[in-house]
Amino acid sequence: MFPAARILLAALLALAFSVNASASELVIAAASDLNAAVKELLAGFEKRTGHTVKLSLGSSGNFHAQIRNGAPFDVFLSADLNYVRDLEKSGLTEPETSYTYAIGRIVVWVPRNSPIDPQALGMKALVHAQVRKIAIANPKHAPYGRAAVAAMEKAGIYTAAKDKLVLGENISQAAQFVQSGAADIGVVALSLALAEPMKSQGQYWNVPLDHYPRMDQGAVILKQATRSGHAAAAREFLSELRSPQGRAILQKFGFSLPDNGPSR
Repeated sequence: MFPAARILLAALLALAFSVNASASELVIAAASDLNAAVKELLAGFEKRTGHTVKLSLGSSGNFHAQIRNGAPFDVFLSADLNYVRDLEKSGLTEPETSYTYAIGRIVVWVPRNSPIDPQALGMKALVHAQVRKIAIANPKHAPYGRAAVAAMEKAGIYTAAKDKLVLGENISQAAQFVQSGAADIGVVALSLALAEPMKSQGQYWNVPLDHYPRMDQGAVILKQATRSGHAAAAREFLSELRSPQGRAILQKFGFSLPDNGPSR
């Protein structure tokens, strides 16, 4: 091999090694309302940084319990800021890394072929004569389920609706129930209603903000990130989430941002 070729090969190998050495496989637990938004964000993040991400989507309450029991997540994106605060109090997070990244919203959603018009009926659509099953997330551990119950109580229809509830393990599963026909109507995240396939398959009505407690969603880096050696990558990810591009993606899927969130 010619000397110049050896030098070029050595340089390429050194570059490859340095990229691999600095790249991390970040492990992120994210609330399922972020399904479309976080996947779009991660596509750019992985391409820009060289990091790879192992993403788990589910209910914030279940992730909270798993993290308290030692689950090896580096970053937690919760649909309820209170779960993040509890982990902070327990010493399971990196200091001064938590913040409110978004404010969530709920909608009443039906398939396009439904005889029920949520725009005309609002919350009363849930107790329409043709409704046999109503899909919501399980309020025991899913913030969107708690918001749905609060909205029904505010509208004075919870007693009439409660025996028709079908509970999803998280808000994505609740959405799947109504998409598949296992439920006739659902109270789901606006972020899911604005993403495919729900965007083209149904119609929705925005539940008024004063019908349920404000849904501050919290992000934090967990202590596990330091143990796994992923703390720097985790900080890069939160920077991406806070960047103009990250904020634009959140807004695209219906999230309000904390500094310009809807007034109560």
